[in-house]
Amino acid sequence: MPSVGTAAVALFLLVIASTAGAQLSHKYYSTTCPGLQPLVRRIIDQALSQDPTLGAALLRLFFHDCFVNGCDASVLLDDTATFAGEKNAAPNMNSLRGFQVIDAIKSSVEAKCRQTVSCADILALAARDSVAALGGPYWAVYLGRRDSRTASQREAVANLPPPGASLSTMVSSFGAKGLAAWDTIALSGAHTIGQARCANFRQHIYNDTDVDPGFAGVRQLACPASGGDSITAPLDVQTPMVFDNDYYKNLVARKGLLHSDQQLFNGGQYDYLVSLYSANQTAFFDDFATAMVKMGDMSPLTGSVGEIRTNCRRWN
Repeated sequence: MPSVGTAAVALFLLVIASTAGAQLSHKYYSTTCPGLQPLVRRIIDQALSQDPTLGAALLRLFFHDCFVNGCDASVLLDDTATFAGEKNAAPNMNSLRGFQVIDAIKSSVEAKCRQTVSCADILALAARDSVAALGGPYWAVYLGRRDSRTASQREAVANLPPPGASLSTMVSSFGAKGLAAWDTIALSGAHTIGQARCANFRQHIYNDTDVDPGFAGVRQLACPASGGDSITAPLDVQTPMVFDNDYYKNLVARKGLLHSDQQLFNGGQYDYLVSLYSANQTAFFDDFATAMVKMGDMSPLTGSVGEIRTNCRRWN
């Protein structure tokens, strides 16, 4: 259920700890790699101080990893002459960024704790720390994932919701991953930071009727009816570099950039949640943090399954 306050969130996280957390633990590396989380946080803070847009990129990397066969760092694997992974799948090609930050973290972690910390866990920590660095909530990241030895371009195409998706498609897609409808609404708030390509929002600003005409007109100035596919615009026009609840305020004002964004507030049964989050940032932060914990527990590889990569871009 959606936010009912901090106490309920704390209780929910305890439930997570006793179920999913039976395998994952926020203290997983406390003895094998002490100081891991401050190390990751320092590198994230340094990277975002130089380029704040990397925050959204790193959060997106975690989403795109978890939605394809679980949170297993498969999205980080480079293609080879005999292997086509997820990086060049249609939803990811020329759009995923931030790999160099993950490489920098992995290099520092390997120097400190050889072949101990998985790339999958680094992705989870980087996503949390990116959100926090941009003003968003902070949550306990449960750790202990292992890295996959493969990736699937086909599964990336099949599992990642497109920017033109309907609300029912998104709820169904998230539901297939064990996430509730309210998780869909809360996790969509990740679009309070980041950019989208003209190719992904052209249809919405030119053809949809559920968009503010003035907003559409401004976006059309930079995104022509044809061509210019790689031109970008902020997903949140008000505060694109701050993790806040302005994304939901934009939806209420019919200023969602993507078709899939505005679908969340379009006369449907979940309009009330968008209205809640637009008026109550704490409610959004609480629900987003809770949903991120749930998403981070999507089919993790644990125990002896998978491996701990020494280089996140290739298996050992």
